[in-house]
This record gives sequence, structure tokens and C-alpha cells, in this order.
Amino acid sequence: MTESADWNTQIINEFHANEGRVGGAFEGAPMILVHHVGRKSGKQTVTPMMYLADENDPDTVHVFASKAGAPTNPAWYYNLTAAGSARVEIGTEEFDVTVTEITGDDRDRIYAEQARRYPGFAGYAEKTAGIRVIPVLALHRIR
Repeated sequence: MTESADWNTQIINEFHANEGRVGGAFEGAPMILVHHVGRKSGKQTVTPMMYLADENDPDTVHVFASKAGAPTNPAWYYNLTAAGSARVEIGTEEFDVTVTEITGDDRDRIYAEQARRYPGFAGYAEKTAGIRVIPVLALHRIR
């Protein structure tokens, strides 16, 4: 198991043991587990990440393909945009979502709010400046 996979497994286990809450660097942060299928491998994967609830729609949350400011997008971004849907866990709930990429002014506004709440995201944007714009995806709950 890679160091990254091991780290994710620890977060996933903690999330499940504590009704969606985790400690450490993510203590108090809104966390989501996103279940997705590899577009090339077909492998099922669960990725923990922070989210931002949509201010106007309680059935929508936003996730950020920051990859901690790496020069490339994370694999999960391509998996979600290719599939257009996923299954997620928030707290003790698990449900299906559709996936939409947010662009332009809406993307900038949403990302700026996440960076205001969690300054690490501002640092990620600084690291990627001139290389890539960090994608923002909206996950819409299917009712």
C-alpha cells in the first residue's frame, strides 16, 4: 500500500468510527468520502476530502481538486468528471450524487470562500498559479 493510500485508509476508518468526524489536520473541517470508479482501471476507490456546502442549495456540496497544490489534477477529478456521478458519505448518510464542474466567476467565488475558511487552499492556489486552475466540482444529491 502506498503512503497516500495508507493515509487515506486511516482517515476513512476514523470517519466511519466517529460519524463523519476526523481529527488531526482535519479536525472540525467538513469531510466527505467520495466513492468513484477508475475511468481506466475500473477499480473502485474511496477518497476522503474536505467540502464546502452550497450556500443556496442544501443538496449540493463543492469539492476542490487541489491535490495539495501539485501541478496536476488528482485522478479522482478525472474519474468523477468522466462518470458524471458518484456515491458519497457525509456524516452517517450515504447517497448518490451527480457531478458538475463549476467554472468562471462561480468557480472563483466558491474557491475564494473555501480559501477564506481554510487558508491552506489559498496556499494550494499560489502553488498552482500559472500552471493550472484548481477545479471545483459540485456534487448534487440525487433524491
